Amino acid sequence: MCAQPAVDDDRAWQAVMSRDKAFDGRFVTGVLTTGIYCRPSCSARHPRRENVRFFAGPEAAEAAGLRPCLRCRPNEASRDEEAISRALQLLGAAEQPPALAELAEVVGYSPAHFQRVFKRAVGLSPAQYMRARRMALAGEALSAGASVTEAIYEAGFGASSRFYEASEGRMGMAPSAWRDGGLGVTIRWTVVPSTLGPMLVAATDKGVCRLSFAEGREELAERFPNAELVEGGEDFAKLVEQVVSAVEQPGRSRAIPLDVRGTAFQEAVWQELQRIPAGETRTYAQIAAAIGKPGAVRAAGTANGANNVAVLIPCHRVIRTDGSVGGYAYGEEIKRELLRREREGSV
Repeated sequence: MCAQPAVDDDRAWQAVMSRDKAFDGRFVTGVLTTGIYCRPSCSARHPRRENVRFFAGPEAAEAAGLRPCLRCRPNEASRDEEAISRALQLLGAAEQPPALAELAEVVGYSPAHFQRVFKRAVGLSPAQYMRARRMALAGEALSAGASVTEAIYEAGFGASSRFYEASEGRMGMAPSAWRDGGLGVTIRWTVVPSTLGPMLVAATDKGVCRLSFAEGREELAERFPNAELVEGGEDFAKLVEQVVSAVEQPGRSRAIPLDVRGTAFQEAVWQELQRIPAGETRTYAQIAAAIGKPGAVRAAGTANGANNVAVLIPCHRVIRTDGSVGGYAYGEEIKRELLRREREGSV
């Protein structure tokens, strides 16, 4: 059985027929009658639909006995992939974030086109990636015992104001809370019944920071030992009602605010999880490929497991390459039930 592509078969076929380069790297097209697999954008004559199978990547296609096309060379890095790799090297070494125009010139693209290429591959724009990377460096410095001021400058922010501008809207906790376990932060929480069992819902004034099953105040306090934990409240009850509805009917579109943070890689994974349509699944390999890191399958799994808000960031939609459900922090039974509800569109 072939691995499921990173998009559904109908959408994949549309991409092949339109030779859409945006889908290169997300899957390959296997032609069973010729024994060849291609990029979606390959300029070769289109095969008949009944002779086509889609694979998550070159490894899956070759495991099925297919060989790479000599025209589009789907097993080799494309120009886009090389440009992304070069850009990531530059961003990783830069003390100050280069302008988009400067970055695009180095890799030989127009700024607008490179912005699209980079965001499609990484899940963030170059500017967002650089900000997330510096925020992660600041978090590591704080965790290592640095003062807030030291962490800000060690991460490459020229002034504290730039750090606070970068963090605005991205995290509800003050920077020092990274190190101090939520010191100075008020987190409202409750445990509510659901058809999947008791559910912990916790939120800062920015959004939901924890959604889990079979946990309570003790587990929340372990995550935020110095935060002020306050039960319930009328305004909080409205948010909880939205969250419960999202769990009972997963996949329905709801604008529930979140207060989550992570490394640039983790946030790219979480964004990709939120792009998975309800009722569909992806493998860890497909997630890694979708964010432009096909070799980081294990890291994608780790980032998936680091998700603090179950269901709202749908880590339950990720399965193993062999098609089995795989593990879940709250048990396979809950994971299977969430997937069933999404497929059937009902509780």
